[in-house]
Amino acid sequence: MTAPEWIEAFCEQIGVEAPDAATTAQILQIASVAAHASERTAAPVACYLAGSSGRTLDEIERAAESVPSEG
Repeated sequence: MTAPEWIEAFCEQIGVEAPDAATTAQILQIASVAAHASERTAAPVACYLAGSSGRTLDEIERAAESVPSEG
């Protein structure tokens, strides 16, 4: 199963609409910033927190990029 197929199936299971390609790219950018600025485990947690925050992806991306990098 490809990532888009899995995401689509997961979205069906949790009752939300799957993100479009631009939104997916922005989510992956946020995850990339978190993963490269610290330990990799920060990426999924950051994405969960982003989804829980009620903020826009643009706001989340700016916030992620403003957090200092590790070492």
